[in-house]
Amino acid sequence: MLNKLIKDYDKPERADVRVRVGRFAGFVGIIANFTLFLVKIIFGLISNSISLIADSLNNLSDSGANVLVVVGYTISGKPADKDHPYGHARMEYLCSLFISVIIAFLGFEMLTSSISKLITPTESKYSLTTIIVISATILVKIFVGILYIRLGKHINSQSLKASAIDSISDVVATTAVVVGMLLTPIIGPYADGIIGTLISAYIIVMGVKLVIEASNTLLGKAPSKELVQEIVAKVKSYEGVLGIHDLVVHSYGEGRSFASVHVEVDANEDIMKSHDMVDNIEAEVLKEMHINLVIHIDPVSVNDPETRELKEKCQGIVEALSREHSSPISLHDFRIVKGITHTNVLFDICVSTELSLTNSQLCEEITESLKQINPLYNLVLTIDRDYFSERYGEE
Repeated sequence: MLNKLIKDYDKPERADVRVRVGRFAGFVGIIANFTLFLVKIIFGLISNSISLIADSLNNLSDSGANVLVVVGYTISGKPADKDHPYGHARMEYLCSLFISVIIAFLGFEMLTSSISKLITPTESKYSLTTIIVISATILVKIFVGILYIRLGKHINSQSLKASAIDSISDVVATTAVVVGMLLTPIIGPYADGIIGTLISAYIIVMGVKLVIEASNTLLGKAPSKELVQEIVAKVKSYEGVLGIHDLVVHSYGEGRSFASVHVEVDANEDIMKSHDMVDNIEAEVLKEMHINLVIHIDPVSVNDPETRELKEKCQGIVEALSREHSSPISLHDFRIVKGITHTNVLFDICVSTELSLTNSQLCEEITESLKQINPLYNLVLTIDRDYFSERYGEE
């Protein structure tokens, strides 16, 4: 069905298809939510129900949020320009944040009205017709929610996933309203205010959670474990790759990801061969994963016995520190430069962002251990912050 309504629906990786899917979802939401608003506000005013009126306003805000979805996808689909060289795809994230803020704000407004109804309760009268009609609206929100879930997964859309959660919240809220209608003859006029307060609290909690999630994405949320592992596995699958480190991934929206990584290669290998290899890796990652990857080559010596032996000892020092401080530390880019009076030992280490030691303290501890091996060794250390290993483990 969706294949007939949305052109090229089966190609979600394409930016133009994402725009069409997002706008379709937005228009469906606008129509459905505005219709529900009209139905609920009419019956809410007739029955003098604050919980039903609050629920109707929730649908009105949802309709406005769906307008943001349509606008957001229209803007996010624009190509890169002079002022936005990475495109406009992050507009989807901004819309997700706006939708989340609207949800939370409306929840607070509803809470105020519901508390007022508790302080000064007024009688609400519900007819059987009202209960049947409002119950029927639940089916509409279930349909919209399922549609959002399906489309959100299909194009991996944060804004549609937020709208899906909002739709589920609406199902819960409207169900609570119907329960309140049925309980009114038993509890009395306080039932409306109680149900309205519960609905408001639920909407506030969901809204705040969505605000936090949307904000984390805009602030630079770490990539998923699966994506990191996929990139690492792809790069390591090439025979000439001895190791990788310093992986950094930036997202400018779905389909707008950029990454960089350092790849260790044999220093004795022909540089043109190594260069050709990393060119192929970059091209394949772009084609298969839609990530613009830039690779930096780090030549390492693999045949010198003295270098290999000392590297193993330094690796042992680093691993001991990692165990002592219960924080992942890894070594890379190891090399030595021999001199008449001393030998420079150069390498980089990646440390967790949660490591309690300062850079100077870490350097002092490694230097002390290195001097015990040979007093003539002079440590030249570069410390990088590893943003992935403490969350995902070393590959």
